[in-house]
Amino acid sequence: MTVPSDLPSLSIVVPVYRGAATIGPLVDLLIGSLGPEYRLEIVLVNDCSPDGSETVCREKFQAYPAIVKFFSLAKNVGEHNAVMAGLNKSSGEWVVIMDDDFQNPVSEVKKLVSFARGHAYDVVYTWYEQKKHSRFRKIGSFLNDRIATIMLKKPKDLYLSSFKAIRRPLVDHIITYTAPFPYIDGLILDATANIGKVLVEHHERATGTSGYTLRKLISLSLTVFTNFSVLPLRFATGIGALFTVFSAVLGSEIIIRRFVNPLYPMGDSVAFFFHMLIAGIQLIALGLVGEYVGRIFVCMNRRPQYFIGKSFERTDSGKK
Repeated sequence: MTVPSDLPSLSIVVPVYRGAATIGPLVDLLIGSLGPEYRLEIVLVNDCSPDGSETVCREKFQAYPAIVKFFSLAKNVGEHNAVMAGLNKSSGEWVVIMDDDFQNPVSEVKKLVSFARGHAYDVVYTWYEQKKHSRFRKIGSFLNDRIATIMLKKPKDLYLSSFKAIRRPLVDHIITYTAPFPYIDGLILDATANIGKVLVEHHERATGTSGYTLRKLISLSLTVFTNFSVLPLRFATGIGALFTVFSAVLGSEIIIRRFVNPLYPMGDSVAFFFHMLIAGIQLIALGLVGEYVGRIFVCMNRRPQYFIGKSFERTDSGKK
């Protein structure tokens, strides 16, 4: 398929997991809808899916070698790590991240791209009047939204949808982050406040069930807590300081009572006072040490985000 070189370039990054039934039709529809208007690039990243996703993705590469790139990860690393792999392999002027389950119909991809190209935002998020997620997924999204608002200073009216369009300079900045456990939205919010949003439709899953689990929700929350904010450590320090002040007030009360009433029993009160004092000092010390350890961990941990086991992409010579 020959594409005119003067068309704007667009990359669609799709993390694939249990998408054997949907990823093939999705690629066909994306090419049919966006191929005539853009120098389209579709980057498929198979996150070690246990179904036949790898076979289907390979077939799509063989059918559209000029458009489709396919990378199969050696082990399951989670959505955000898989997306980072796709971003590193993308080259478009704009990069759209979308799921493989058809909850974001192809017509809305076109709407998102048109809106993004017509404005000067660094990133455009989508939002929905009615989300078709499961109740558990909605609860998880709500909690994640609250955490991001507190920890990352996310605007309260911004929904952190996984379906978004990112301008190339911001993509280039995001992929400079090489530490483990990346959080794409955290990297975006840390880099820019030039953020747009557009209303799109949200459909039921075409097939199967969501891979969003309690374990993944906890893992994502811990990533936000430990990778992008030292607020929890400062909270621990604050609690330690509060306990110290409380113990000091209690100790003063005990001393005053003793002066007023020399017969006032001090045994249990004194023991409680010293327990509170020591606990407060320990929490302050742990909070201060944790502040440094947390910063060192974020900056120095170099565990790979992903490992690409198989690559399928056209080179200059036309071979994969």
